[in-house]
Amino acid sequence: MARGPKKTIEEKISAKEELISALLTRIESEKKELEALYDEKRTKDLSTVSELIDGAGLSPDEALEALQIYIDNRVANAS
Repeated sequence: MARGPKKTIEEKISAKEELISALLTRIESEKKELEALYDEKRTKDLSTVSELIDGAGLSPDEALEALQIYIDNRVANAS
């Protein structure tokens, strides 16, 4: 069974370099998509927190103070 002409080492190297370049491009693209998904999740989470704060009738400063007290108590109880 004839497979066709055998590739030279230079052709094999060139093919691998092209493959690696394409894969690196794909990785960068996937990283950008992942970052966009993280941003979307962060925005959704912040929206949920904002709705909770608004629903409780708190100002952002009051919510921050309440969270800081909670965190301080939690840290103190963990020690």
